[in-house]
Amino acid sequence: MGVLTNNLTPPIPIIRIEPSGPRVRLLLSELWHYRELLYFLVWRDLKVRYKQTALGVAWAVLQPLLTALVFSIFFGRLAKVPSDGIPYPLFSFTALVPWMFFANALTQSSNSLVGSANLLTKVYFPRLLIPVGSVVTGLVDFALSFVVLLVMMAKYRVVPTAAVWYIPLFVLLALITALGIGFWLSALNVKYRDVRHTVPFLVQFWMFATPVAYPSSLLPEPWHSVYGLNPMAGVVEGLRWAMLGGTSHPGTLFALSCVAAVVLFVSGAYYFRSVEKSFADYV
Repeated sequence: MGVLTNNLTPPIPIIRIEPSGPRVRLLLSELWHYRELLYFLVWRDLKVRYKQTALGVAWAVLQPLLTALVFSIFFGRLAKVPSDGIPYPLFSFTALVPWMFFANALTQSSNSLVGSANLLTKVYFPRLLIPVGSVVTGLVDFALSFVVLLVMMAKYRVVPTAAVWYIPLFVLLALITALGIGFWLSALNVKYRDVRHTVPFLVQFWMFATPVAYPSSLLPEPWHSVYGLNPMAGVVEGLRWAMLGGTSHPGTLFALSCVAAVVLFVSGAYYFRSVEKSFADYV
């Protein structure tokens, strides 16, 4: 009696890993092939961030709320900083929603490779996934803060403008900016561990260089347009314009911010790819 064989069994795919060569290639398509790994990295970061915390995800709301309270006291009441006719607490909180996402993304992504040393030395996968996962995780906190923003707008009886449909563009701009800076900082931190000490100073300096506590209308032309070279200026002013109105259309400012964000993203990704071969040697 003959032996039955199963001819329906699909052949086992063969994956060949070859050296990348001297030419640096981004290979962003690999991120899509490893999308399930990205999901697990995001889920891992979320659990680690809120593990053994007293307030849990409430920190995502308390951070911008308490910061907006401090800004309202010192900048709104004492310094009398203008807010383009918008109640100052709402004015500052609207800016803090994207800013907190960006600031936390820089902090988390800068140390992401060092914190995942075991993965880097044991298995192959696109290393870009690690800082990408750290940045994408912050979108959960952004969504929670955005809900609080809607509640505050209802309290102050402010209705979103017709430009609310542009909000995904401003969120995408913040995401691209955070990824670009995250690529630079995470790659540099692998070799130069003192980079993590400069991140808090960088975040603090960047916040005051961004119209979070004050409107960009305080700057005269042409400096107002040049201000757009800071990508987060376009994000903050754009979100205020879309949600609250009261400010002029951030056309030129937003265009310059988009160009600056793309430059940061592409340059950061190329630098990351050019040095990732040495990550296992340093971690």
